[in-house]
Amino acid sequence: MKKKVLIIDDSIPIRFLLEAIFSKNYHVISAQDGLVAMSWLAKGNTPDLIITDLQMPNIDGYELIQFLSDSNLYRDIPVVVLSACNDADTTATVNRYQNVQAFFSKPFDPVQLSASVADILNGQLAAAI
Repeated sequence: MKKKVLIIDDSIPIRFLLEAIFSKNYHVISAQDGLVAMSWLAKGNTPDLIITDLQMPNIDGYELIQFLSDSNLYRDIPVVVLSACNDADTTATVNRYQNVQAFFSKPFDPVQLSASVADILNGQLAAAI
């Protein structure tokens, strides 16, 4: 059975690209923001890994990561963050969460992202953020 990857990004082209990258090896679910993702999770679904943007409408990536971190059900799900914000404050904020395994700045290298996701899902820690 393929592992589930939940992709959360408000950009349709980014979601399309990520679905194309990961759908060969994983069962991909996509959501346009944290609210849709949380609704999917609330229905009893659990992904093996979450890839999320930070800046989104409704519930942004920060709120989503905080929710996951605070939850007994979801705090062990590894998270990969994609963001156009790559300043020191963003990196420091993201580093506070134990479930965040990797951080990629947009534009990102699809080969590196794919390798990082594979490493995380195979039980190997991604490179330091």
